[in-house]
Amino acid sequence: MASDFRIAVLGSGKGSNFVSVADACAAGKSPAQVGLVLSDVATAGILDRARERNIPARFIAPGQFRTKLDPQAEEAFIEALRGARVDLVALAGFMRVLKGDFLRAFEGRIVNIHPSLLPSFPGLEAWKQALNHGVKLTGCTVHFVDAGVDSGPIIAQQSVPVLDNDTPETLHQRIQTAEHELYPKCVAAIARGQIAVNGRRVIWGN
Repeated sequence: MASDFRIAVLGSGKGSNFVSVADACAAGKSPAQVGLVLSDVATAGILDRARERNIPARFIAPGQFRTKLDPQAEEAFIEALRGARVDLVALAGFMRVLKGDFLRAFEGRIVNIHPSLLPSFPGLEAWKQALNHGVKLTGCTVHFVDAGVDSGPIIAQQSVPVLDNDTPETLHQRIQTAEHELYPKCVAAIARGQIAVNGRRVIWGN
């Protein structure tokens, strides 16, 4: 489906959530198109998955810091996104915390998917945190991105039960299955203009 609503996806890893979003767009399930994929890892699988789909994909060196972009890298990311005229920036396993200039450049237009039911278990390896805490229910959350860590307004959540015989690997796999269902639905709703934000609350329209 052709669409004027353009998405950029940023990722650092294999790109399975990118694939779920891009394939939903290509199948006409979402009134949007992925116009650009960017990664801070030169060998990231997400770049290969994008090129397989003939979607422009670029590596941009992140600079000297381990958990954020340095100023030059941040500027390069912003310029690439503006050049692609994107309406929404979707993070899919992007392992950098976005800061002021980036957030201001795309205010209210950056979303992320996190493998827990936020606000529980923000940060890294949330599925291991869930197992270690002994919870019986976890899942995934799609949220808008703000200056905190996994702290922006929640768009939607999908629950996943924690089984008695779960390992970190089996639990993570089931959470990823839920992510691949939830993320394309949320992106499609944003593209249709069905999402409004009132303070911390996200309201879904028809």
